[in-house]
Amino acid sequence: MLDLQVNAAKLNHGENRDVQVLVTGSAQHAGLFLSTNGNSLDLSTVDDRLTLEVAGTLGSREFTFASGTATSAIAAQINTYSDVTGISAAASSTGLVFKSTEFGSNEFVSIDVVNHGGHVGGIALLTGNNENVASTVAANFTSLSAVAATNAVRDAGQDVGAIINGIAATADGKVAKISTDFLDVELELSVSGSQNLASIDAFTITGGGAMFNLGPNVDITNQVGLGIQNVAARNLGSLSNGYLDQLGSSQSANVENGNLEQAQRIVNDSITQVSSLRGRLGAFQKNIVGATIRSLGVALENTSAAESAIRDTDFATETAELTRSQILVNAATNVLAIANSQPQSVLTLLG
Repeated sequence: MLDLQVNAAKLNHGENRDVQVLVTGSAQHAGLFLSTNGNSLDLSTVDDRLTLEVAGTLGSREFTFASGTATSAIAAQINTYSDVTGISAAASSTGLVFKSTEFGSNEFVSIDVVNHGGHVGGIALLTGNNENVASTVAANFTSLSAVAATNAVRDAGQDVGAIINGIAATADGKVAKISTDFLDVELELSVSGSQNLASIDAFTITGGGAMFNLGPNVDITNQVGLGIQNVAARNLGSLSNGYLDQLGSSQSANVENGNLEQAQRIVNDSITQVSSLRGRLGAFQKNIVGATIRSLGVALENTSAAESAIRDTDFATETAELTRSQILVNAATNVLAIANSQPQSVLTLLG
């Protein structure tokens, strides 16, 4: 394993968590093989030329070679432009191997034969892990003349397939990551680790970072964690490209007389890491903490409304009850008046 980043992990008090990676599919370069049937080009005549357009994820370049040019010289010329094409070349005893400089499904190698020059060779997709020329079979070849008459031959790479702690990971090249409510990690595997189908005991998490309890009960289900990596200059960057402190005076990537290409890669990695951290913090604040606060506010409002409905007087009911009581009082009074008037009427008749 080359590099790792733990964004969040839910752990019970005093708990440690082992992170295990099961590699189920190998990471691959994009790869093509151009056969020359020897260590040099053999064109129809000395005046013929082999013209190829080689393209990768970074760009494309057109190359022209004469008969008798050694495959090692062809590879050297193509490698001169690796930084602008994303393609590297290597000579073998029977031809040239073209590979993307990086791994993953976003990488590709494309060869378009502009002029085959009478060369009888062909182009083949590399099989297996796109590393082994010997595994290329003859049936896989497309002649240069056929390629010149049709579209370019193209091959794409492959992302690593991985399962992290029982969760299928998303991948980009050699990088595998998972993001669940209990574990959020990102791993960059080494070349051998990303191509060997095996189980890897990656590392052990001993702390969950900043923990927030956002539910009514204090337990792991209602908690969220947020990990913030060290953003010191010695930690910004990557193991494969280097770290930001290497841009300092007398360091390998110093901006005065050091490796400026390495310095640019380090700065790009650092910008990506800081931007990613800021994005995670903002998303955590707005979408998790902020959403919980808004949800609790709505629940409080609903509870207050319910309490108000219980406590407030129902004026319609009370008015009806008052009217009923007044009618009963009036009726009773009339009955008493009638009852009192009847004896008086009897006395009047007797008198």
